[in-house]
Amino acid sequence: MADIARLTQLIEPEAAALGFELVRVAMIASEAGDGGMALQIMAEDPATGQLVIDQCAALSRRVSDVIDSAEEAGEVLIEGAYHLEVSSPGIDRPLTRDKDFVNWAGHDVRIVMDKAYDGQRVNKGVLGGLENDMVLVTEAKAGDVRLPLAEIHTAKLVLTDALIAATRPLDASGADEVIADPDTLDSEEKADD
Repeated sequence: MADIARLTQLIEPEAAALGFELVRVAMIASEAGDGGMALQIMAEDPATGQLVIDQCAALSRRVSDVIDSAEEAGEVLIEGAYHLEVSSPGIDRPLTRDKDFVNWAGHDVRIVMDKAYDGQRVNKGVLGGLENDMVLVTEAKAGDVRLPLAEIHTAKLVLTDALIAATRPLDASGADEVIADPDTLDSEEKADD
């Protein structure tokens, strides 16, 4: 499969060199629907909590180079074919680091445990933070729940209006300045002019 720990060791310094923080490194099924695998790398710019396309491209180039160098030196990091996916974590981001559970407290979360914990494998509620390696969640039915961080399989924010409002938007200056090429306008758009 893939040596995620070693890949993370190689990728993290490359992200840091660009001023980014690594959010997740994982092997996932390719979204191309071809049965292949993808090395998914999520990173963020601490100033925005996101990456723009140029930042993703810069990180992708660095990661490709460092993986190629390691493989040329004889390391087997990923068995079989794969493609590289570098992205921003998005608004409904995965929570992978201790600080994520602290920084996103107060927002809705969905947590899947490695195995059932206190009779439940999936927990949904409002994230209360992290205390002594226990993730605090307030669920509608169960009330306050404490989940061991080490036994969490996945944790992800749930997209809500409050989360959207709390997410810092990227600079969109110039986005309203669309310049149309008159040769590419269809007849209805030309009639509106």
